[in-house]
Amino acid sequence: MKEIESNKHSWSQISEDHYYAFKARFKEGTQFFNYYIKRELGDITGKDIIHLQCNTGADTILLAQMGAEHVTGVDLVPENIYYAKKLASDLNVTNVDFFESDIMTLSQKYNKKHDMVFTSEGALVWLPDMEVWAKTVRSLLNDTGYLYVFDSHPFFLMLDEEKLDKQIYDIKYPYFKKTPDFDTTIGGYASERKGLNTRLFNVVDCYNHVISYYNEPFN
Repeated sequence: MKEIESNKHSWSQISEDHYYAFKARFKEGTQFFNYYIKRELGDITGKDIIHLQCNTGADTILLAQMGAEHVTGVDLVPENIYYAKKLASDLNVTNVDFFESDIMTLSQKYNKKHDMVFTSEGALVWLPDMEVWAKTVRSLLNDTGYLYVFDSHPFFLMLDEEKLDKQIYDIKYPYFKKTPDFDTTIGGYASERKGLNTRLFNVVDCYNHVISYYNEPFN
């Protein structure tokens, strides 16, 4: 799928920036989960976790530091995996491993079972098929395992992002759109945004109902 390849290339261009940004945050003690994720995860001591769409491994490493027995990070972008391994090595975190894979084909080549599948904050919108994703998640879980997702509801993604800071909630985008959205920049949360071509997919099918709802800042 050309959209996937376009996204893969775009994310590869900011992998190194993310590595340095996250490394600095760890050294400063400012890299951590928001209050809600930390509260909901609770005690994960001894758990075997797989982190889907791990980027350059910052959240994977946080899970490992919270007491997980082992955390496996998976990402589409080989540059992300390279820098995730480097970040873990730099921080002397040994109970993690990382490998490259498209989530859409992961179940065809990986059969290990885990206590938890973890994914969070801006991950689902990059996936082209939520049904395949859900089946993949199920294939990764042991009999008592569970999925943890922290992400934006599609209704939030309908709003005009340029007006949100002013607390103006104007609807700009359709809810049931079936074709990918085009964007000309990427990044912005751990590095400067860069002018690259990306495609964002619709994730409505994932949300038959709201599992948890927060109307407070996530920091």
